[in-house]
Amino acid sequence: MARVLVTGSTDGIGLETAAQLLRLGHDVVLHARDEARAAAAGLPAAPVVVGDLASLAETKALAAQAGAFDVVIHNAGIGGQDERRETVDGLERTFQVNTLAPYVLTALMPRPARLVYLTSGLESVGVADLTDLQYERKPWHGMQAYSDSKLLDVALAFAVARLWPQVRSTAVDPGWIRTKLGGPNATDDLPEGAETQVWLATADDPAAAVTGRYFKRRTDLKANPAAYDRAVQDGLLAACEALSGVRITT
Repeated sequence: MARVLVTGSTDGIGLETAAQLLRLGHDVVLHARDEARAAAAGLPAAPVVVGDLASLAETKALAAQAGAFDVVIHNAGIGGQDERRETVDGLERTFQVNTLAPYVLTALMPRPARLVYLTSGLESVGVADLTDLQYERKPWHGMQAYSDSKLLDVALAFAVARLWPQVRSTAVDPGWIRTKLGGPNATDDLPEGAETQVWLATADDPAAAVTGRYFKRRTDLKANPAAYDRAVQDGLLAACEALSGVRITT
């Protein structure tokens, strides 16, 4: 039995991931953005930790509160925004929630045996613009900012795999799933959106016992070439450290 934290797990893919893990007999902890979402969580058997990933202070407090896990699944994220919005920290919201928050949690929490970062097939059209990660100078484009953040999630997963060889760090494209984020026209059912990360988190299958890989439907795929670029990985880590004041140690 593994102890697993699933971020963003009060609904959608995160909730389904947690439910599948519970059915397999694992010890699961949910994560909610706020107390209202925690109270409405759909898995009363699982405890809930609370922290808004759009706040550096709350993200850091969440890391301290959550404790140690065998597996952390970084599922939380937001979709393309219609306009550029800044958080309480003065940071662009999509970048902070989708990329900076998992960086901070990774850096501050005790190292698990396995890390799984959710990305999207749109990482393939993402751009790793290290000179303007937050769209401070270039024109705002919500779906491009989302795609960029999902590429950066893959780069983060690969960077952690390189820096922490004893930890299995992978990225997963869950597919286009019918959720609030995916919308009613999405092509795939909710269980499909969770199955691969559950497999990577818990299976003894040699195909899952890997690190620095990108998966969809248990298939090892090639990610956007920028994700493999060590200069991109190191630049992202340096930018996240500068913004958060938190460093990933080797």
